[in-house]
Amino acid sequence: MKKYFNLLKAIAFAIAVIAIPSCQKEFLKETLKTQRSTEFLKTDEGILQLSAGSYYQAFSVPTNGEWFYCATQYGTDEFRIGGDPSNSPWNNYDQTFNSIVTVVNGNTARSEFQWDELYKGIGNANLLIQNATKSTSTSTAIKNTALGEGYFIRAYLYLRLVSQYGAVPLQLEPLSTVTLEFTRSEPKAVYEQIIADLNKAKDLLPTTGAPAKLTQNAAKHFLAKALLFRASEINASWNASTLNADLTTAVSLADQVIAGHPLAPNFGSLWEYRGPNSANERLPEIIFSAQMTGDLNTNRGTGNTQHLYFVSRYDVQDQLERDITGDRPYSRLATTYYTYRLYDMVNDSRFWKSYRTKFALNGRKPIAPNVQGDLGLMFVINQPGDRRFPLSKIVRATAGANLVTDVYGTGKPIPTVYVAYPDGRTTDGALNTDLTTAGQSFPPLSKHIDGSRNSLNDVIGKRDFILARSAETYLIAAEAKIRLAKAGNGSYNDALTYINAIRERARFKQGENRAAYWDGGNTLQSPALQTPGVGNTFYPGNSYYESNNINVTTDASASLAIADVNALPQQDQYILSTLGASSVYDKMLGLVLNERSRELTGEYVRWADLARTKTLVSRAKAFNLEAAAKVADYHVFRPLPQNFLDGIQAGGKALSATEKTALQNPGY
Repeated sequence: MKKYFNLLKAIAFAIAVIAIPSCQKEFLKETLKTQRSTEFLKTDEGILQLSAGSYYQAFSVPTNGEWFYCATQYGTDEFRIGGDPSNSPWNNYDQTFNSIVTVVNGNTARSEFQWDELYKGIGNANLLIQNATKSTSTSTAIKNTALGEGYFIRAYLYLRLVSQYGAVPLQLEPLSTVTLEFTRSEPKAVYEQIIADLNKAKDLLPTTGAPAKLTQNAAKHFLAKALLFRASEINASWNASTLNADLTTAVSLADQVIAGHPLAPNFGSLWEYRGPNSANERLPEIIFSAQMTGDLNTNRGTGNTQHLYFVSRYDVQDQLERDITGDRPYSRLATTYYTYRLYDMVNDSRFWKSYRTKFALNGRKPIAPNVQGDLGLMFVINQPGDRRFPLSKIVRATAGANLVTDVYGTGKPIPTVYVAYPDGRTTDGALNTDLTTAGQSFPPLSKHIDGSRNSLNDVIGKRDFILARSAETYLIAAEAKIRLAKAGNGSYNDALTYINAIRERARFKQGENRAAYWDGGNTLQSPALQTPGVGNTFYPGNSYYESNNINVTTDASASLAIADVNALPQQDQYILSTLGASSVYDKMLGLVLNERSRELTGEYVRWADLARTKTLVSRAKAFNLEAAAKVADYHVFRPLPQNFLDGIQAGGKALSATEKTALQNPGY
């Protein structure tokens, strides 16, 4: 993908033609022969540059910075504050989260960051649509593709806006002058525009080019998603007239996408990043992704920084030091106990392929009998009632010589072991006690870890960022079937075909080494990049056997398929019971939300899923320690940024305090 700088340079050059007073000296006269006007943007070259810039602003820019995870992951059941509270207002829902977000430190994402970046992208999309429409290009492929891209990008960004803010200004033309008066369009109108744009996009876009370029299947995926969002609980006051048609169409579209994007046979192969442009970044399952590259000049300075935020402070543990393969541990998002209770840890491979549970000892001064490369840090994710481990943190200071041994490896003592349920404990929270100390430890989500960086503390990420894959398309269809069953069209069991396809892919296969592990940290480009004397913390194994306490096996796991909606897995029964779900519909909606977590954890869709289904409050209260006290019904929408309210006018005058309050979402 071309980068946004190309567009910036072209536009900056076009508008920088300034009248210069003529000079008396003949030899100083100049004739500008490279001048470009806005007419350039109607040419094939101009349209292609507009397209490239629009892609970059819409899809790549959000991966660079902290507001993206704040708006999509914090304050949910999956993740809470890690050891660093830089963006705690986004998780806690307290008085610090409002139209102005209280700044904790220089890393805090302000309330306007998301709003501004999404509207910048919409402005680019409008410019692309306008110029592609007016173009006299003889290349139908360029013109139609650019139009399809413009419609898709505008719809994609408005889907993000409406799911975060509800009613938002609907701007469908480029702004050529300073405009200060805006009104909010109700969600019904915004969804109508999103769906109209995506319908146009799916007819105009090409059928090939995934995952680097937008295709018809990308438009169909997001159209199915938009229809599902419109049919969700948050819109129940007005969506009755479109609900059945929306859900039926969503299933049909999802089936078409699924046919063109088969699931990868192994869930782990999605995350088997081995360097820029790895084979795993082009798997058929991936419908669309934001493109990064090994050329740092094109990654807008810092590229994809999402690798930074999910890693805990391994570097402060006994005999461990920071290294490239362990990533730079910003420690923003910690796994919750919901995550530990969510998976069938024996039969479902997804937890073990999504989270790092072992680190190698890599310090310059190992303590005998340990040497570099031994197991240095382990997280045991056991289940309630397990009495094998006496403490939640087992280190020399507390265990003396009675350290946990590396039973499945060297047989030597492991310097640091964390245990989810120590000494027969049946209540959650043993690991939470270390979050506020220097330890700051939890098993990090490893889907984004990037060891291909150029130095120890380099934040520049080179991994592509997946924005859509067909596993989610299956779950869109499943949820649509559940909603249709509630409306009297079909059976709840109809959803199981889609859910079971995902679950069966997730089971351990015959001959599979269940303790094997890989993540993108083990992509060190050269050992010379490491600090002299420091080894790698990447460890090619997980704590599957230590956590589950079962005999080593390479047999296929038990089937994960659900045969009957009245006999859900025990993990789901526990979660649904905790949430108080009683009706068949509530249980089935809960099941598909749980399955979205198991499959899509940490993929930046969770907050919108919980907000649109109006399950945010119940799930945050049940599973997010900091959010539980303050989260309220009105938090299903974000506050409009104060700088927007302060900057706009009505009737040529700045808004009064009363007008600002009326325009703001309730509760803020």
